[in-house]
Amino acid sequence: MPIHPRIAEILATLPPQDHSAPPDPGALRAAEAARVPAPADRLPLHAVEDVTAATAEGDVPVRIYTPAAADAYGLLVYFHGGAFFSGSLDTHDAVARSLAKETGHKVVSVGYRLAPEAAHPAGLRDCYGVVRWAAEHGAELKWDGGNLAVAGDSSGGTFAAAVTALAHDDGFDRITHQVLYYPSVDLDFDGALDEGRYPSLRENAEGYGLETAGLKPFNSFLLDGGADPADPLVSPVRRADLTGLPRALVVTAEYDPLRDEGELYGRRLAEAGVETTVSRYAGANHGFVVNFAWIAEYGRVFAQTAEFLTRR
Repeated sequence: MPIHPRIAEILATLPPQDHSAPPDPGALRAAEAARVPAPADRLPLHAVEDVTAATAEGDVPVRIYTPAAADAYGLLVYFHGGAFFSGSLDTHDAVARSLAKETGHKVVSVGYRLAPEAAHPAGLRDCYGVVRWAAEHGAELKWDGGNLAVAGDSSGGTFAAAVTALAHDDGFDRITHQVLYYPSVDLDFDGALDEGRYPSLRENAEGYGLETAGLKPFNSFLLDGGADPADPLVSPVRRADLTGLPRALVVTAEYDPLRDEGELYGRRLAEAGVETTVSRYAGANHGFVVNFAWIAEYGRVFAQTAEFLTRR
């Protein structure tokens, strides 16, 4: 189907993109912050609390979302997107709130360190540290001892996939689910395009928000800080053995340059024996979970996530 008409209307108002150089992190972060809704306009929940998680990597700010009063909850640790250099607890607050409301899980959103100020693997280690912290503080979080899921969108999806690998290799077997919303799982942007590895890089190269020519400059802050695209913790699709990883929900968007790499990762997980659901949202573009969940057919992604987390 064509791109959703409401999305098309908004895309038509955007100025042409300049991919000749990386974006200005400060300017982009300020622009994002200016668009954050006032607290009174946010989805109400039983409780929302900012705390500090004391992890092996140091103190990490987290925001805990409690959907309703209950004696116990499943836990979902959420990593926001933003090409590793932008995004925050505030910019993705709506996603965390919707996840809590729809899934009934207590959501722990992670304010991990960003590039370029913090070089790789600082952000990834923060994310992993908070997952370990959540398990260790289960009694305080009223964890029911069941689900301990990780979720992330875009670069947050990269971190979610990498965290499951770190946990598996460390023998930490408490993560039960991974939810990857249009993840970036192959950061070898030059090679992927030159080799024609993913047709979506050409099919969705321009005009749909995220553009193929912008992938390298937007992710340059991570890559220039020492992240190697050949490292499976940077490009999870490069991991040779995916067996033993937690069950997965991989959500992709029809008009996303990253569509095909996410779907390949989902297929590889399934081939490795991991229970995997790959779900492509027709007419959607990259970022729709954050930007267009107010459109009914895209807001259902949170209900789909809830079904995935409760499936037996």
